[in-house]
Amino acid sequence: MGRKERAKERREKRRQEISDLRRVPYTDQERWWGSETVAVVTGANRGIGYEIARQLAVHGLSVIFTSRDISKGHEAMESLQGEGLNVAFHQLDILDHVSIKSFAEWLQQNYGSIDILVNNAGVNFNLGPDNSVEFAERVISTNYFGTKKMIETMIPLMKHSAFGARIVNVSSRLGRLNGRRNRLGDTMLREQLADEDSLSEELINRTVTCFLEQVEQGSWASGGWPKIYTDYSVSKLAVNAYTRLMAKTLSNRPEGQNIHINCYCPGWVNTAMTGWAGNISAEEGADTGVWLALLPGQTVTGKFFGERREIGF
Repeated sequence: MGRKERAKERREKRRQEISDLRRVPYTDQERWWGSETVAVVTGANRGIGYEIARQLAVHGLSVIFTSRDISKGHEAMESLQGEGLNVAFHQLDILDHVSIKSFAEWLQQNYGSIDILVNNAGVNFNLGPDNSVEFAERVISTNYFGTKKMIETMIPLMKHSAFGARIVNVSSRLGRLNGRRNRLGDTMLREQLADEDSLSEELINRTVTCFLEQVEQGSWASGGWPKIYTDYSVSKLAVNAYTRLMAKTLSNRPEGQNIHINCYCPGWVNTAMTGWAGNISAEEGADTGVWLALLPGQTVTGKFFGERREIGF
């Protein structure tokens, strides 16, 4: 058996293990949440986001999901409510600061606070062997800056509790700093982003800005950036780095005001974002995000996960 076959066998075995784990109900001692627990899931009118919202609602939470498209959002809400689930919809465009501010005000007026934020909204314009950077600015603005603005805006609304509020960022292994494939070619930059002492918001912002400048100049291909889905990979590299940075920042909050923040890779999911070329279902892709959001007695923060296991950044 070759290396690819062995890797495929391991993946299939893990998929089966997770499928078995999902059948095991949470005990009363593990269930820190109830019907009053509020979860926000962005970009949830379809695909992974829809499944995350659905699974959280199935677990008994009150779920607010968002979508840029109002009509698609209402369709998704009707579908979920048709299953008897406690869900609400609100329009949100994470590219628009006014939209984020309006959403935050609506949340505060109607719910007061939230317990869970799942940042799922994102875009990708490359499929199959394509590696165009035509929409690089939109990809970076949405996937990184939009996610970052959501976190900054939602933190003041996150409920104080003994269990800690949770932020889950949907990311990708394509953005790993030290992956065997697709990593940054600039060793010094890679080391700076990996080092907890040198990691800063300014460094992350400078990194993505440098990439966009090279895209504009036409020199990005020789800039040492990830080779696969370059713009998407850079955006997720930034999300991963920002997750680590925020975990460090939020660790200074007083007892009872903890916010745990982690990111995860859903895998190559069979959704519109992959051109329906993925090898796992949206239901499976949502699983680790839901598992992270609901972790009993959670003390894990600033980590990266895939298939319910920690993976390296």
